[in-house]
Amino acid sequence: MANFYKDNEDIQFLFRHFDVARVAGLVEEGYKFHKEFDFAPADAADAIDNYGRILATVGEIAGDMVAPTAAHTDETGNTLNADGSVTYAPGIANAIKRLGQADMMGFTLPYRFGGINCPQLIYTMSNDMISRADAALMNVYGLQGIAETINAFASEDIKKQYLPPMACGKWTGAMVLTEPDAGSDLQAVKTRAYQDESGNWFVHGVKRFITNGCGEVLLVLARTEPDVTDGRGLSLLLVERGPKVRIRRLENKLGIHGSPTCEIFFADAPALLIGERQRGLITYVMSLMNGARIGIAAQGIGIGEAAYRVARDYAHSRKQFETAIENFPAVRELLVNMSIDLQAARALTYHATFCVDIENSALRRQEFGNITDPAEKKAVREIARKFGRFNKMLTPMSKYYASEMSMRVSNSSMAVLGGSGYMKDYAVERHLRDSRITTIYEGTSQLQVVAAVAGVASGMAATVLTELLEKPTKLDKWPENIHPIIEQIRAGMALMEEAVAFIKAQAGTDYRDLYARKLVDIAIYLVVGAIFCDHGTATCPIGERKKLIAQRWMTEKLPEIRMLKDQICSGDKMIITEFEELAGPLPAAE
Repeated sequence: MANFYKDNEDIQFLFRHFDVARVAGLVEEGYKFHKEFDFAPADAADAIDNYGRILATVGEIAGDMVAPTAAHTDETGNTLNADGSVTYAPGIANAIKRLGQADMMGFTLPYRFGGINCPQLIYTMSNDMISRADAALMNVYGLQGIAETINAFASEDIKKQYLPPMACGKWTGAMVLTEPDAGSDLQAVKTRAYQDESGNWFVHGVKRFITNGCGEVLLVLARTEPDVTDGRGLSLLLVERGPKVRIRRLENKLGIHGSPTCEIFFADAPALLIGERQRGLITYVMSLMNGARIGIAAQGIGIGEAAYRVARDYAHSRKQFETAIENFPAVRELLVNMSIDLQAARALTYHATFCVDIENSALRRQEFGNITDPAEKKAVREIARKFGRFNKMLTPMSKYYASEMSMRVSNSSMAVLGGSGYMKDYAVERHLRDSRITTIYEGTSQLQVVAAVAGVASGMAATVLTELLEKPTKLDKWPENIHPIIEQIRAGMALMEEAVAFIKAQAGTDYRDLYARKLVDIAIYLVVGAIFCDHGTATCPIGERKKLIAQRWMTEKLPEIRMLKDQICSGDKMIITEFEELAGPLPAAE
């Protein structure tokens, strides 16, 4: 039986290497839930053992049940019925049912609603495995942030009504944000929500490109203040699937065919207000989007993992000129770069998720912890602020890097397989098609760069790096064989600071926006290098391998960092000033 946890030594290594006991203690709030729920962990060891069993269960479902149906799901897709309902592909429907039976559809929800109260880190690991099996399934399984948003901001009555059926997999959800004329610019949303004389809410309008828009629980961003035209006029409402909600079409897409992407018409559909009016975009959707970024990063990692494994196996078994093609230096370079690229994305995303767990736990303590000691209250507030600042940079970095990695690795996998990879005989062409959307939805790569560059320019990347480089205090110092790599990272930090200073010296924001991707790439390369060094301190065979990976990473990336710094500091603005000449005339309409 295939198990996508037990056969993935990188995920297992990271599970052991992270301070899982720390986040377990935070989400279990000192293990107080064990008194009320006997299945809740009693201590850190119990929690870690429980998480390992959960990951093994998800790994078994992913490897033994989901992966074998992925090709058929891709071929068949979903069906829009005459009544406006949608029928999932059989593989998707069966997987959701099985995951619900295994209590995996309420991964991060509290025990009292039927959830299993896991940290985001463990959930991200599960999304990684599910995405490797079938990226389309992750788009349903990975939408558990809908339930998290309800739990965080809705009234107790709404929580009690909607969270238990979501936790058991009976109901699924969707984020209903995008409109035909409001894609990335959510402040332009026109779908309206209004109240009748009795105070009941209704939603009217059209939404487009809605992942799993056929779900039972729809969180809709709508304009409740018609006189306020920007984001301050938007609220978040819960609409339950019913006769006033109609799926008008399923999009015909390049990839992720098992994930229904819907156009929805709300014909004055009954709704419930989530939280407070006018906080829909500013507070609730932004919170939801941060979780979605991590989810899509995990999806990209899973696709990259699947694509890499096909290439690695093929290169080992395929013989040309009387030798396996993995013995050709050009193929070896492809495979090594693919493997390290994949591990870099996983390292960055898991680190970001660990930071999210710490921030979320501090925020919960602030709001619900009934802290009376002023010193403790201040300490918790500082933790929440510190990791909140980290996460504003790390989550878009993770989504950007992991999604772009999935495309690079899938493309390289096809290069390894050559003509065979272009054929549907192998899954590589599906992985390449599926990977493309990860760079687009939940915020394009360009938008992730815009979100991350502010943190780099403000010095947050340098702060994160300093903390990572000071991490091995328990060892007194870094191991001797890691010192040269640390020095390379410090040299890269000096180059980054020089690039930041040059950008800050330019008038306006156009120059920063022009070179934002290059600056963010520098920061990512350095952060990943520092994380790899930390992994290299592990006293196990994989730890020794991570030292080599850290060495290879910085050997490759430091010259690239120098090049990127030189480009940033060139002062060249021709793309802005000479756009018409460089791009050429606008093509005439046919």
